[in-house]
Amino acid sequence: MEGVKHIVAVASGKGGVGKSTVTANLALAMAAEGYRVGLLDADIYGPSQARMLGIGEGVRPQMAGENSFKPLQAHGIQAMSMAFMVDINEPMVWRGPMVAGAFQQLLNQTAWDNLDYLFIDMPPGTGDIQLTLAQKVPVSGAVIVTTPQDIALLDARKGIEMFRKVNVPVLGIVENMSLHVCSNCGHSEPIFGEGGGDRIARQYDTRLLGQLPLQLSIREQADGGKPSVVAEPQGEIATTFRNVARAVVEGVESQSDEGPSISFGD
Repeated sequence: MEGVKHIVAVASGKGGVGKSTVTANLALAMAAEGYRVGLLDADIYGPSQARMLGIGEGVRPQMAGENSFKPLQAHGIQAMSMAFMVDINEPMVWRGPMVAGAFQQLLNQTAWDNLDYLFIDMPPGTGDIQLTLAQKVPVSGAVIVTTPQDIALLDARKGIEMFRKVNVPVLGIVENMSLHVCSNCGHSEPIFGEGGGDRIARQYDTRLLGQLPLQLSIREQADGGKPSVVAEPQGEIATTFRNVARAVVEGVESQSDEGPSISFGD
């Protein structure tokens, strides 16, 4: 893609595991490592990145030519979302082909400015947008977000299998909500189980990129438009995301050394 060196899809297979929060923080962590970074919110039905990046309701991108838009800027990264195109309160009552078409327009009609990495926040599931991405775009790799619980792992496996079927390398697993530490007494408890991310990583011969706690501040900071990497850049959460970003770079570079990894589907 013009203006983009590497594309990394962040997927989960199911909703509710914190994938969008992980994507926003991962993109910001990559930027903190010195890379030029973009973030595309591919969830047409329920875009959330505008809120997480602190981009106000009603802000629209400027035209960059007859058929393209300039991405918006937030915390040092470039961003594009359906939320920038429509009323955020308006439901997108569209069938699958229309959603896939909207995704392609967001991706191809955005004038990305010399990006090292473009992170794509994928919607839940393994449907039209996922197939469109795999068939139409040279994806460098995918990151799978899950919680440790068995129900989430079932869908995470489907996400991994989907990317494997279309020859997109899975760079690793991010286990979210791994452990809850009580802010009052300090007692820690694996509310959603433990070891799930490590088990699925070993099962599919990939890496456990990082583990993140179930922590109130992560949610509050994302809701407030300043994700943890921006709100507390020297904090433990930001450090974890920066380590994940470095691991993603290593994974992408190793795939590049092995040659092209994408094959276009039928």
